[in-house]
Amino acid sequence: MLIFGLTGGIASGKSTVSRILEELGCPVVDADVLARRVVEPGRPAWRAIVGHFRDEILQEDGTINRERLGSIVFDDESKRKTLNRCTHPYIRREVLWELAKHFSKGSSYVVLVSPLLFETKYALHYMRQTIVVSCTDSQQLSRLMARDRLSKEEAVKRIEAQIPLSCKISWADVEIDNSGSRLETRGQVQHLVENMKRLSHCRLILFRTLIAVFASFMFVVFSFFAVS
Repeated sequence: MLIFGLTGGIASGKSTVSRILEELGCPVVDADVLARRVVEPGRPAWRAIVGHFRDEILQEDGTINRERLGSIVFDDESKRKTLNRCTHPYIRREVLWELAKHFSKGSSYVVLVSPLLFETKYALHYMRQTIVVSCTDSQQLSRLMARDRLSKEEAVKRIEAQIPLSCKISWADVEIDNSGSRLETRGQVQHLVENMKRLSHCRLILFRTLIAVFASFMFVVFSFFAVS
């Protein structure tokens, strides 16, 4: 099974591309979705976060106030690293479990969506290709301010807490330009899916060829010893 890594900057459009991939029938594992799952009340990551940041980040129903926690960690790099230590091991475990489920279903490829793909370098060696979702700097800022109801100063802090989008673009194998319309983005994603299917099909043919060669070799070996 081939693994493709999809990333981007905060508010660059990863969720939009991920939804289009799912609409097109592409198997997707979204680390953001899993990150929300591991911090549900009572789970180990939740207990670790509450242990470090106390009850001030909890809402009345016991769930974590993501906006409050975000404002704390984005103002302090050491606290951001503490949060990552509380969550990343559990997110990785969930990612591996989801990938294993896709493998057991016989999926020929899967897309792993991770906002910190390059920051953590997690599983980069296993990626067939890395894909980055991009937009202009001004779009990223305005989208983030609108989405999370942030001031310009708060939004800039969150953008600067990540590796610059320009660096991710230079490191990635494929770029999806999300600065235009959704229709334009969808066209690029369709092309991406076609390429992923082609690569996974070629991999499958190679694998079957190797199996056939190995089987033929073993047949010859067994035949030789049987005659002897």
